Amino acid sequence: MRLSKFFVPTLKEDPTDAVVISHKLMLRAGMIRQLTSGVYSYLPLGLIVFKKIQDIIRDEMNAIGGNEFLLPALTPNEIWAQTGRIDDFGDIMFKIKNRELVLAPTHEEVFTSIAKPNLISYKDLPCMWYQIQTKFRNEARPRSGVLRGRQFTMKDAYSFDVDYAGLDISYSLQDKAYKNIFSRSGLKFFSVNAFSGAMGGSASEEFMVESDAGEDVVVITDDRSYSSNIEIAVSYKEDVGRKNSDLKYEPFHTPNIKSIEELAGFLGITDKSRLAKSRVFVNPAKSEDKKDDFILVLVCGDDEVNETKLQNIFGQNIRPGHPEELASITGADAGSIGPIGLKDKSIKIIADLLLKDADELISGANKNDYHIKNIDLKRDVNNIEYFDLRVVKDGELTIDKKQKLKITKAIEVGHIFKLGTKYSEAMHSFYLDKDGIEHPIVMGSYGIGVERIAASYIEQNHDDKGIIWSGEIAPFKVHLICASAAKEEIVKETDKIYNDLFNGEKIEILYDDRPDVRPGFKFNDADLIGIPIQVIIGEKNLKNGNAEIKIRRTGERILVPLDNLYTKVLELIDEY
Repeated sequence: MRLSKFFVPTLKEDPTDAVVISHKLMLRAGMIRQLTSGVYSYLPLGLIVFKKIQDIIRDEMNAIGGNEFLLPALTPNEIWAQTGRIDDFGDIMFKIKNRELVLAPTHEEVFTSIAKPNLISYKDLPCMWYQIQTKFRNEARPRSGVLRGRQFTMKDAYSFDVDYAGLDISYSLQDKAYKNIFSRSGLKFFSVNAFSGAMGGSASEEFMVESDAGEDVVVITDDRSYSSNIEIAVSYKEDVGRKNSDLKYEPFHTPNIKSIEELAGFLGITDKSRLAKSRVFVNPAKSEDKKDDFILVLVCGDDEVNETKLQNIFGQNIRPGHPEELASITGADAGSIGPIGLKDKSIKIIADLLLKDADELISGANKNDYHIKNIDLKRDVNNIEYFDLRVVKDGELTIDKKQKLKITKAIEVGHIFKLGTKYSEAMHSFYLDKDGIEHPIVMGSYGIGVERIAASYIEQNHDDKGIIWSGEIAPFKVHLICASAAKEEIVKETDKIYNDLFNGEKIEILYDDRPDVRPGFKFNDADLIGIPIQVIIGEKNLKNGNAEIKIRRTGERILVPLDNLYTKVLELIDEY
């Protein structure tokens, strides 16, 4: 491809609205351009990379028996209503105002609607279906370029099995395929246990790339023997325990004390573990004739409530109580709430496992500016239940106490789910077994972000000059540069090298033949675009029968006789 005919609008400076490295370099290298917030045009160079990633995905999906589909993005409201996800997704789903249609953020419902009339016998199963298609999500704050957009390309796959043993096999096949995809794409990645969220199901796993540009927070050990999304991560920490005193609880005045930090300062203590932090949550009623459920959550004062763990217990719709609601539920405002003397006697009380049967606790008195000391959860709080409810902290130990945990940011590039029968039951997608008995199809769902793979690769492979491509997703293998475009004889020789040595040999080559661009700009663009092997044809070297090769990753420069150029380039392509 001649650069004079190839649209690559490079930029000298970082765009002011770009923050993360991949966003800056994709814009500067002419891969993408923003049309509106969270929506990008893919320019020729970027599209080549995205298509190469798609080719890898197809290879690996087909290798595990996948059938490729292409489903519509416009989908009817009614299929989302069947599974309840038109409400679960809320504002993140784009809804068409003048039709009963939505732009699909994912395709479980559509694939299940195809399975329902077609996968009706155990003989039709198992099946593995997938597509590579545009998805739409109304992100409130799209940012970081293609890492968080409103329109993006996703490979979504779905497995259909007769039972959970079959699902385990399908899930394992996808897990292996994902690892192959990310390895072939040149990513340094790891997988973590994850929260299924609105997708539902019994288990899920995320594939992550450690990066400061990531929006996910993950918990890992140095040897990766433990890895988890922080939403469901667990750790070892010693229980608060009991002092087994007979002290009775009593209220005391705490004027203008609104936080655990203020309370600890007021009491002159540094250990906040027995200062029971109280938070109120609301589980909205599922119908108008029902009442909302209220839940009081207790954790140690130096801990935070993990709201995802609460969702795992009480469902997706649970939410924190609003400030204006608290007094009517508890009798006090935030900062003075606790487990004793609640105004609404129906409120459910739960506590983190570290507080199990703890005594000599201090918490709010459900009266503004008052707290209660010497609370004994075992003695004073009826029907309390205990769960793992806290957010783990950096430096804590794994459950087996063998490794320290590290909290880091990461980019999610893939997510696989064991859906079970959530969608098949909701949409009545059943099959008949060999005895003619009806069962819901057991499903799995598996997603990969195409653009996220490219952005993650750039986050891991760049320097101060630009992108450093290598391997299968490099847009080209060789960047040929005519460094003396003003010299007609040099241009002719470089054209000859391009035509004779490369063009007929199916080596992917970008030829910078631009006649009016100075060598320095060509070299800067070459480093910015980041193609692995640069072949530079200049007047001095050409007179001596040589070409210069520059390795983009290392910066190493090699003089090669023209007669040996093709062989040397092939050797370096295999290496880089």
